[in-house]
Amino acid sequence: MVKIMLVDDHDLVRIGFKLLIESEPDMQVVSEANSGELACQLVLDPVNPIDLIIMDMNMSGISGIEATKRILAKNPDIKILGLSAHEDPVFIRHLTQAGASAYLSKRSAPTVLIQAIREIYKGKPFLDAELKNHQLNIDLSNDQNPINILSEKEFEVFIHLAKGLSVNAIAEILHVSPSTTGTHLYNVKQKLNASTQSDLTLIALRNKLIQL
Repeated sequence: MVKIMLVDDHDLVRIGFKLLIESEPDMQVVSEANSGELACQLVLDPVNPIDLIIMDMNMSGISGIEATKRILAKNPDIKILGLSAHEDPVFIRHLTQAGASAYLSKRSAPTVLIQAIREIYKGKPFLDAELKNHQLNIDLSNDQNPINILSEKEFEVFIHLAKGLSVNAIAEILHVSPSTTGTHLYNVKQKLNASTQSDLTLIALRNKLIQL
C-alpha cells in the first residue's frame, strides 16, 4: 500500500486528488496539508508514515520547491511528486535540483498521475511525455531565458519578490537573515536587469511563473 500525503492550498484540489487516488486498491491518502510549512511538520509524525508526497509548487508561504528541500533533508527516502499549473522548464529544473522524483502539469490526465505514483514509488524518475517534449523544444531553442541563470536560492527569492513579499518576510519564510535575502535580491536584479520589485513581477508574469 502506497501511503500518500497531499499538499495543496486549495481544498477542492485535495478532495479531487484524494477521490482519484483512493479509487486505486493499492494507494491510500494518509495525510493532507494546506501549506508547505504544515507538510514539513506532518511528515515527522511517526503515527502516519508517508511513502510519497504530491506537492503543489505554487502555494503561499514557502513554495513547494523549498518544502521539498526541507522534507528530503530530514526524510531522504520519501518520494515527492511536484504539481504545477506551470509547464516552464525553469520550474522543472529547480524542482529536480531540490530532489523531487517527478513533475506533472495539473493539466495532465488522471491516468498519468496514477502512473507517475507507481513509477516513483518503485524508485524510478518520471516526467510527463508532453513536458519532456516541451523541455526538449526549449533546450533546442536559441531563446535564452534570463531566469535560467538564477541560482536555486535566487530563483526562490525572485518568486517571492515577484509576488510582492518584503525582504524581511522572505527572510523569515526561508529561515535566513534579511541581509542574506538582500544580497540575493541584489543579484537577482543585476542578472535580470531589473530596477524595482515591480520589474520583477512583470518578468515573472511574462514568463508565466506567477499568476495574479
